[in-house]
Amino acid sequence: MSIVRVEHDSLGQIIVPEGVYWGAQTARAVQNFQISGYYFSQYPCLIRGLAMVKQAAATANFEIGRLSETKCHAIVRACECVRAGMLDDQFPTDMMQGGAGTSANMNMNEVIANRGLEFIGIAKGRYDQLHPNDDVNLSQSTNDVFPTAIRIAIAAESIFLGETLKNLAEAFNLKGQDHLTIMKLGRTQLQDAVPMRLGDELAAFGTVLRSEIDRLKEARVLMHEVNLGGTAIGTGINAGSKFSSMALQTLSRISGIDLHQSSDLIAASWDVGAFVSFSGVLKQIAVKLSKIASDLRLLASGPQGGIGEIRLPPRQPGSSIMPGKINPVIAEMVNQVCFQVIANDLAVGMAAQAGQLQLNAFEPLIAYNIFNSLKMLTNAIKTFTELCVEGIQAQPDVCRQNLNKSAGSATALVPLLGYEIAAEIATRALASGESVRELAIQAGLSEDEVNQLLDLDSLVAGGVEQCAE
Repeated sequence: MSIVRVEHDSLGQIIVPEGVYWGAQTARAVQNFQISGYYFSQYPCLIRGLAMVKQAAATANFEIGRLSETKCHAIVRACECVRAGMLDDQFPTDMMQGGAGTSANMNMNEVIANRGLEFIGIAKGRYDQLHPNDDVNLSQSTNDVFPTAIRIAIAAESIFLGETLKNLAEAFNLKGQDHLTIMKLGRTQLQDAVPMRLGDELAAFGTVLRSEIDRLKEARVLMHEVNLGGTAIGTGINAGSKFSSMALQTLSRISGIDLHQSSDLIAASWDVGAFVSFSGVLKQIAVKLSKIASDLRLLASGPQGGIGEIRLPPRQPGSSIMPGKINPVIAEMVNQVCFQVIANDLAVGMAAQAGQLQLNAFEPLIAYNIFNSLKMLTNAIKTFTELCVEGIQAQPDVCRQNLNKSAGSATALVPLLGYEIAAEIATRALASGESVRELAIQAGLSEDEVNQLLDLDSLVAGGVEQCAE
């Protein structure tokens, strides 16, 4: 039989396993919310962010004389243990929880209190010596510390996403440089269009992704504004007048983020617009990334019966029944991740608009979706870069064959022959199999004129060179 301890809260007594650092309110949350299977413990970035807030709050409370040196020291040491990842398994609350994050906040308060008690040399549960609410949560409310922790965590995690995006953009740019001499057919609406270089097509993917790195940086800055010190609804009740400035000074130092307090704490208590904007950037990245992955799948389709202008690295057998079939599994994975990120953004938007009066009670769902999107995108982009994009192989013969068979180059005849005659040449080329070159000469152009108009180098723009500059 397990050894337990009896704790109590405002609802009465409850049994808590003796070995854990969490207490009564966490135990009630575990009973109430067995919902998603995704737990606070699976989001170390959020755990670290909340521990930083608690450490900064304890330091500020000590500096303004509201917390004893002994208690402050114990709390800070406990927070450092949490930040080091030593207590990650002590956060069993489900991310799908009611209460605007109160369960997560109290989970942290109880873990810090009980670990702090051990540093003092006192048994777990002796809250008369170090209390989760009166000491660890002093001058705070879930409503200011939880959103502050979310912002810190998002700011930190988004750096990794930015790095993976940069690596993917560079990989596409390198592929572009390597394939500048390969001419191919460009396409619009899945129909033949005009000639282009394979290098330009691949490098353009990198250009698009680099622009998203800038958008991500801009959205990260929104996370620097926090409502710490506003407590319950932004009025600052139970927090001293000097608390917020001192807490933010320490929090900025230990987090490495230049944080500042919102100018209107009442508005900041319910306004989650920064999260909506950030999630929107993740959605935009997903939309563009999915388009790129789909394009690669199309360009590699076949290989004999499709476009087949590139080959993607073979990563696993593609069928349980068709021998030799290889599927574009990495690109397909990217598509699916992007679909989920887009869906997550919808959930964030719905949660944001559902806030009422002085608080948005649905920040746990907002955090859950943003952190999942960040993690999936970061992992997917890294895998996409290393297992797919870096191994792309051009098929020059296929590119040339597709280009030569197409009537797409007829567009270049328009300046001399006009649209209607050029359209007639294109139609005849498609119907008869004759080349555009032959038909242009039959239409009255000289060989020199045709050669000049259909010179492949004159038909394309220097997209890769412009990117490199």
